[in-house]
Amino acid sequence: MSLAVDICGVKLKNPIIAASGTFGFGQEYADYFDLNVLGGIASKGLTYYGKDGNSGIRVYETASGIMNSIGLQNPSVETFIREDLPFMQQFSAEIIVNVGGAALEDYLLSIDRLQQTSVRIIELNISCPNVKEGGMAFGIKCESAYEIVRQVRAHTDKILMVKLSPNAENIKKMAQTCVEAGADCLSLVNTFNALAIDVKRRKAVFDNITAGLSGACIKPIALRMVREVAQTVNVPIIGIGGIRTYEDALEFIMAGACAVQVGTANFLDLQTMPKIIHGLEEYMQREHLTDLSEIRGII
Repeated sequence: MSLAVDICGVKLKNPIIAASGTFGFGQEYADYFDLNVLGGIASKGLTYYGKDGNSGIRVYETASGIMNSIGLQNPSVETFIREDLPFMQQFSAEIIVNVGGAALEDYLLSIDRLQQTSVRIIELNISCPNVKEGGMAFGIKCESAYEIVRQVRAHTDKILMVKLSPNAENIKKMAQTCVEAGADCLSLVNTFNALAIDVKRRKAVFDNITAGLSGACIKPIALRMVREVAQTVNVPIIGIGGIRTYEDALEFIMAGACAVQVGTANFLDLQTMPKIIHGLEEYMQREHLTDLSEIRGII
């Protein structure tokens, strides 16, 4: 029996990856469980120059999920490479570096710097607002997504994982566009654009009005999108969205995902990912499975 999965030639010991933005760089969670049990860790979203993030409330609980408006607060790519990457490299979990930016030039500066490191997988966050296009995210329209993926592809020979936004005009067409532009694999979905209102203050909860919704409430929609994309493109898919249990992870794998990322659930139970891995092992033993490929994409 093996939980190992292959992502474009990189072998992960199991399909469980800590999702970007919910795990930092792993330091805090390392006090609670052995990070070596994980298949991978996606770093906090990084920008070349670093950011202080958004003002006001940043995290807000909602029914079966949370909303966040962090604003990509991060120490910068250079600081990450100098101070945080060495910590992550202590563990056997595969390092996936998540990269964002406010303009194409920002992405390319980050990619050029990461090209000089031993990191093997870059996760391109195209849900960032494009300041030169009035703030519309790169990942909403296929034209802007194609251009940024194409240019990033030309700047790196590392595995390029593009993280898709569920707010895209057409998720299947967006997936095809990113693969045509050079994406080696895809991760989906990022957070849903959502709104929360404080009725006492008669104002939006967040300074930016809308924010990103994640957690168990988005799982059925994310699962549908993963299946649609898996049936549209022939590249590895990493499923994201409301995964809390090993059964949730299995659903995404049966829908066509090669691996999954676990995010919001880590806030509810620090042992979520080790429990999912253990649950997958027991499931495979009960079902007499030797490899996850036996059930991948069966729906």
